[in-house]
Amino acid sequence: MTWFTGGMLYLLIWWLVLFTVLPWRAHPPAEPETGHADSAPANPMMVRKALATTAISAVVWVGCYFLITSDLITFRGAISGG
Repeated sequence: MTWFTGGMLYLLIWWLVLFTVLPWRAHPPAEPETGHADSAPANPMMVRKALATTAISAVVWVGCYFLITSDLITFRGAISGG
């Protein structure tokens, strides 16, 4: 895996994890302000969620890196039949 491939894999994992982390502790306010969406969270805590996303993504990326580089799962011979 090249550094570019590793970076793109991390970016993809980061976005997927972000979308799973976003709903954590996101509660709408009891009385929303006029002009705001009723479902908008009162305190989204985006910095905390970005840090959690970065940490979780790093762990998942390391697992993917070792899985890819160990050749435990390989598709190299699947196309050519060899």
